[in-house]
Amino acid sequence: MPDHEKCPSGQVVLPDALKGWASPVTMTAAANTTTLENTVLKPGQAAQLTLQHTGEMQYALRPTEPGGKVSSGGMVAFDAPAAGTYRVMMNVRAWLDVVHDGKAVDSVHHQHGPACSGIGKMVDFPLPAGRSVIQLSGSGKPVAEIMVVPVQ
Repeated sequence: MPDHEKCPSGQVVLPDALKGWASPVTMTAAANTTTLENTVLKPGQAAQLTLQHTGEMQYALRPTEPGGKVSSGGMVAFDAPAAGTYRVMMNVRAWLDVVHDGKAVDSVHHQHGPACSGIGKMVDFPLPAGRSVIQLSGSGKPVAEIMVVPVQ
């Protein structure tokens, strides 16, 4: 039986740390580093991102899996208020890279989101305070929901 058939109808109750997932803001993902200032994620606030065609992307750093010609991708900036581990979550199948100071940050943990939440992937990254770039690539969907929260 598919997962959506197991889910109760109505509103899914999310843990307090993930409440922002239920009310995303609308953004257009950056296609290059020049437009990143227009796409800054706030901790705990989900964003419904309109992605770019892969051929239009000029990533901050070449993605680990850039995707094919018919896929979508994009970038968002994230300002970590303090050094720590941050969880990036999204609802689509796509590759996820985090870049800080021009270098890829290695993830330290992967998991699925809570059942029935719509969160398909959660990946933890140790980040210093300050700006990082979150890169999505290889998405088969033109829109993705994404959110970043500190790991408690």
